[in-house]
Amino acid sequence: MSAEKKDTPPAAVPDQSELIAALKKFIRIHGEDYLRDPNVTSVGIAHKTRDGEDEGGVALQFTVDRKAQPEELEALGTKKLPESVTVDGVEVPTDVLQRSYEPQFRVVAETESPPRRRRLDPAQPGVSVGHVDVSAGTIGCVVFDRHDGTPYVLSNWHVLHGASGEVGDDIVQPGRADDPHVDRNRLGRVERSHLGFAGDCAIATVEDRRFDPDILDLGVAPEELGEPELGDTVVKSGRTTGVTHGVVRSPFKLAQVHYPGVGPQNILGFEIGVDPDHPPEGGEVSLGGDSGSVWMFTDRDGRPSGVLAGLHFAGEGRGDPDEHALACLPLQVFEELGITLRPPVPEAVEALEGYNPNFLGARVPVPRADPRIRHDLFLFDDSETIPYTHFSLALSRSRRLALWVAWNIDGGALKRLSRRGIPFAKDPRIPDEAQTGNELYKANPIDRGHLARRADLLWGGPAEAKKANADSFFYTNIAPQMDDFNQSSRDGLWGRLEDAVFADADVDDLRVSVFAGPVFQSDDRVYRGVRIPREYWKVISFREHGELRATAFLLTQNLDQLEALELDEFRVFQVVLSEVEERCRLRFPEALHEAERLVVPEALAERAPLASLSEIRWG
Repeated sequence: MSAEKKDTPPAAVPDQSELIAALKKFIRIHGEDYLRDPNVTSVGIAHKTRDGEDEGGVALQFTVDRKAQPEELEALGTKKLPESVTVDGVEVPTDVLQRSYEPQFRVVAETESPPRRRRLDPAQPGVSVGHVDVSAGTIGCVVFDRHDGTPYVLSNWHVLHGASGEVGDDIVQPGRADDPHVDRNRLGRVERSHLGFAGDCAIATVEDRRFDPDILDLGVAPEELGEPELGDTVVKSGRTTGVTHGVVRSPFKLAQVHYPGVGPQNILGFEIGVDPDHPPEGGEVSLGGDSGSVWMFTDRDGRPSGVLAGLHFAGEGRGDPDEHALACLPLQVFEELGITLRPPVPEAVEALEGYNPNFLGARVPVPRADPRIRHDLFLFDDSETIPYTHFSLALSRSRRLALWVAWNIDGGALKRLSRRGIPFAKDPRIPDEAQTGNELYKANPIDRGHLARRADLLWGGPAEAKKANADSFFYTNIAPQMDDFNQSSRDGLWGRLEDAVFADADVDDLRVSVFAGPVFQSDDRVYRGVRIPREYWKVISFREHGELRATAFLLTQNLDQLEALELDEFRVFQVVLSEVEERCRLRFPEALHEAERLVVPEALAERAPLASLSEIRWG
């Protein structure tokens, strides 16, 4: 097949880099058409060869399962390949070699350094890993989520996922072929994977262990992504063959690889041959079990650089005498999986999605302001809701405090982060006059109290959790509270309500959504131009055995008018949603009303405050 007709007027001969770029485009457009031929195994770019010797010059290289004479082609169900193709007006010769490819996750007899097959803590690139039901492959390198900075290990789809696997399945280190005791070797779970044109690739979390980013026996961690070119020298560190060196002999190749249980897949990558200056022991540049290792570019002396060349995923097929390997192109893999070699700084974390109303699996929207007070809400981008990392809030213009804050808690992914060095600050997205800042809190016993509890927000990837930590210190999430607020409220019950739900209720997936805010009253005492709330409310919702549950609480200093700035002892009451709605002029979603089971006396004065967390009725 040719890109243009043969009678096209000859064009000026481009330099080699321009010709290679044109051939890459040609392969992207026409490569899969050639691979429909059952005898063709790949189409790529390489130097022209004759009798196995490099003739120099660029050729379009075809590889086939079997080279045959013209009279044998029909019996093989194949057709004669062109002797040349015309690309951008330039006639390019073709080359046909007998060569095949297989994914390298088979377990074979081997001799290697024992650490590659042992359980390691910290886990390290270059050692055995696999899906809980896959034999074994190799950890390639440590990567990070492009958006939230979560660390992952990178390997192949056929190593971490496999034909019968699913996202979320367990990953073990070492792979089960190296240690069948998978129950004690869990490393994490499959996070994302891909098998197709962009590559054979997957990432998994590192949950039960630490990790060392340096590749075993290479002593480097990838710092940059590179693009292979003809003649580049590379090195990899794999589970089976250890450290081996190679030479890029086809920098751009669309190959057809047959996967058990899946069938043929067309994958774009590049081909590596043996480096004659650094021949591998036993002559094998790769073997089964090396899949997932990364190829790193080397200098003239064969020393590894910090530039990643590709992700190893296949080698020669059984019976193929030519020693070679295939690797995925790194830019495609990193784009497909949404990963990077360096974690983003907290300030670069994308998309502050705020409170997620679908977090519990049942839709629980934020509360809505009563029409009587809606005019008082600050509008952010024409919305009453202001988003932050893992929480959202509505802001009262007249009180310059949050009317309500809504947040999600992922109890299974919470992290412990220090608050040291994080300053309280006004939200730069909102005018100063719409917020209450440090002018209220200087030199007095009033504390800056978090409405969305800081510890509840610290989940997700490391950068995401750090961003939530910083976001929690915006003054929009702060309300004035006396310095003994938590201690005086019945031994700190108020500050431990979220902990109590995890301790006392069977919370599905350890996920909880919380709403909280101050109760604004017309007779709240004015101090430094700010009315100080004397009551606060909180609503906690979760799913238990598949059913939504909700319960509300009120923290009040007393039931009478505030006579002085020094507040009396706070009391915590368990109340019904309708009471919070009436006091705050809010409307909670119907789903929460249907989820509450509490029945209480109508008058708050007739109820006893909570004396301990054990008195809370969650169901």
